[in-house]
Amino acid sequence: MSNRTPSLRRSLVPACLAAWLLLAAASVQAAALAPFDARYQASYMGMQANGRMTLAREDGNWKYQLNVRNQLADLTQTTVFDEHQGRLRPLSSSDRSVMLIKRRSVAANYDWSAAQATWSGDVKPERRGPVALQPGDMDALLINLAVVRDVAAGNPLAYRMVDEGRAKAMRYEVAGKEQITVSGKQRQATKVVRRDDKRETVAWIVAGLPVPARILQRENGQDTIDLTLQSVN
Repeated sequence: MSNRTPSLRRSLVPACLAAWLLLAAASVQAAALAPFDARYQASYMGMQANGRMTLAREDGNWKYQLNVRNQLADLTQTTVFDEHQGRLRPLSSSDRSVMLIKRRSVAANYDWSAAQATWSGDVKPERRGPVALQPGDMDALLINLAVVRDVAAGNPLAYRMVDEGRAKAMRYEVAGKEQITVSGKQRQATKVVRRDDKRETVAWIVAGLPVPARILQRENGQDTIDLTLQSVN
């Protein structure tokens, strides 16, 4: 297993999360965004953790944040975005982690007028960009919202992620239906999976919920991050 700190940006996430989960366009006919505060029971690096995912209005845009915390680490990803022609469009983001005494902070700027993205902070010079932007590009964190919307709308789960100095095409596959427990109740979920080299991201999407009911990330066959929804308001 890599000696690097597992990144939520591989979620869907990308992600998440890395990932949690990764991205192209959300349907124009998708359900309207609404603020939420979701709490997760989490596992990070094999230890129990607390997870929280929130969406709130901020200065006319949207602020989307994911935090996972336990005794070993405190990981926070934040993306400020808007909706443009039915698509979730990142404007800026930050990725901050504290792992024991090791700290890391990376910031991104998505300049759509110049059609390029750049990065600063604790990122290698070759990963600072610029990277040319295309319509539909998103960062890894927005996968969580895009996958939920696209599963509900029956859209293809094919995305282009622009994150930390690179652009990458990613695709999720529907792996059937499963029962999952949310707030003590059994709900039917659509299971979607993305595999990439030695990494795997799995998400369970429940109709009517604005966030994945569960997100699981594996690396080299071992679970790194596991988030299970406990409540959403």
